[in-house]
Amino acid sequence: MGILKDMKVRSVAPKVFALIMACAYLSMIFTVLAWSVWFKPDISLVSAHPSLVRFSSYEELKDFLNRSSSKWPLFFGILRGSSFGFTILADSKEASIDYSKTNIQVEGVDEADIVKCDGQYLYIASDKKILIVKAYPPDEAAVFAEIKTNRTVTGLFINGDRLVIFESGFEEPVIRPLRKTPSCWNVMTTLKVFDVSDRKSPVLVRSVSLDGAYFASRMIGDYVYVVANKPACILEGEVPLPVIIDEKRIIEIPASKIYYTNSSDRYYGFTTILAVNIRDVSLKPSHETFLLGASRGIYVSLNNVYLAIPRYDEKNGVVVTEVHRIRIEENKIKCEASGRVPGYILNQFSMDENNGYFRIATTTGHLSRITGQATSSNHIYVLDMDLKIVGKLENIAPNERIYSARFMGTRCYLVTFKKVDPLFVISLEDPTKPRVLGKLKIPGYSDYLHPYGENYLIGIGKETVEAEDGDFAWYQGVKISLFDVSDVENPKEIAKYVIGDRGTDSPVLRDHKALLFDEKRNLLAIPVLVAEINEKKYPGDVPPNAYGDYVWQGVYVFTITETGISLRGRVTHIDDPEDLAKSGFYFDSEYSVKRALYIENLLYSISDKKIKINELTTLQQIGEINLP
Repeated sequence: MGILKDMKVRSVAPKVFALIMACAYLSMIFTVLAWSVWFKPDISLVSAHPSLVRFSSYEELKDFLNRSSSKWPLFFGILRGSSFGFTILADSKEASIDYSKTNIQVEGVDEADIVKCDGQYLYIASDKKILIVKAYPPDEAAVFAEIKTNRTVTGLFINGDRLVIFESGFEEPVIRPLRKTPSCWNVMTTLKVFDVSDRKSPVLVRSVSLDGAYFASRMIGDYVYVVANKPACILEGEVPLPVIIDEKRIIEIPASKIYYTNSSDRYYGFTTILAVNIRDVSLKPSHETFLLGASRGIYVSLNNVYLAIPRYDEKNGVVVTEVHRIRIEENKIKCEASGRVPGYILNQFSMDENNGYFRIATTTGHLSRITGQATSSNHIYVLDMDLKIVGKLENIAPNERIYSARFMGTRCYLVTFKKVDPLFVISLEDPTKPRVLGKLKIPGYSDYLHPYGENYLIGIGKETVEAEDGDFAWYQGVKISLFDVSDVENPKEIAKYVIGDRGTDSPVLRDHKALLFDEKRNLLAIPVLVAEINEKKYPGDVPPNAYGDYVWQGVYVFTITETGISLRGRVTHIDDPEDLAKSGFYFDSEYSVKRALYIENLLYSISDKKIKINELTTLQQIGEINLP
């Protein structure tokens, strides 16, 4: 492989749902990788423009699935969205209170997270409960309420006195009203809206359930949009159609209301988008359902939802990404365009909408040396609102793949990797003619890119050491880089900070919402699990593939300016270091810090069992809240 990635996995309590989701996730990953390994793509060959149409009848839908299953075994897999963004300061009703909000991709399009803040209260999702905590002022800090749930809470929103939570997990089989058949997939996603005008006594005011596993959600104004995926199957000769349960009313989606594309695939699943007004509970939810492949990613602008589905194009022997643009405007959901581009995307940051154009970064081919010469390459495509390609920049960094992407206005920044980290600065000023302006090669790579003003870029990833033998590199500790991109032809890494040794990890590498960044305060903070190598174990030089032992977990707090990165301090919730020393190859703790945020000049670090309150500049502790 181009780089040997971290194979350490956190130990978690054995939950059947989590296990099945993980297996499905891995199955889909292996399927996509198999396509990229065994088929060398010719990116000039992409099938005809796809279009979404509705089935004319239930019989047509069943025949469609029967034809597909006779060619490919139905693949029962759901791929969770990988779902990076600007930290926005809230327009608080209390104008004097300044606080951080969730790090999101598109301004005005909120993303659900496991912790939310409104300037005075924290809302914390922890397994099967939600906690409402009075956080500010600190001398009044206390747990105000606990909402228990039947299933795992996957995320939440706060909007004034409305708290929205998402639960996902197995339910008793729902009998479909039309066919009287149970589902072959009993996972449901439930959206619950609580009135929290009295934070000590939340009141449930709305509950809507979707058939399928939670995939993604967004909040725009008073509307929440949630996406759920349910595998399509044939059970006892019948197709269990998706259902929506609005309070106690069961609504089965008729086949004539389900969209599809007549595209060959190894997997089919129902994707349902639901729009709910969280203020006016008298308004019925609106929804649309699609029979598609496994969604690889989702991007949402203020007006559009883009679903990205990887497919193997049999006709031309290539992997392509099918993109569908779905217009959203309050409770209106309308399919407006579909298109295709060669290759597959990395995550939601591989996509962007700007001034009437949709931009997407993809990778084709494979990196593995096992099957022969690497064929990978990377590309930028610009599509109009009809999702027709109007501009392209192809064959960027041959034999490497994209590790992170970030579109910002008329520029795109790409990080590719195999042995060293090329950062590409790409101009999209002319949408029809994207071009590389400059690039920088340095050790390491960035899994996440974050804007810092107009002329700087923050990269968070791993440091690496090139292997002496072989065309790859060994990753090391977590690396934070500061890039100066003011001279677009000659970007520079002007500062870096490396945490720990090989085995060090941070959730920011996979989840942008774990990052706390505030430009005005010169503040950057990330949760980190630190691994360090005991050099006494190695009589000679420490080999680059040696893992460190876990020695610390908590939040690293940095001061970042245009001239450098300096450590302000760290905060941990783990009192006994022996808890880490005894963990061995795996580590998991209820005291692992998962999020950090600020209210005024106070830093709040949050784990499942504790909240610590520290002064933001000195990090002196001024308070602590134990959580139930």
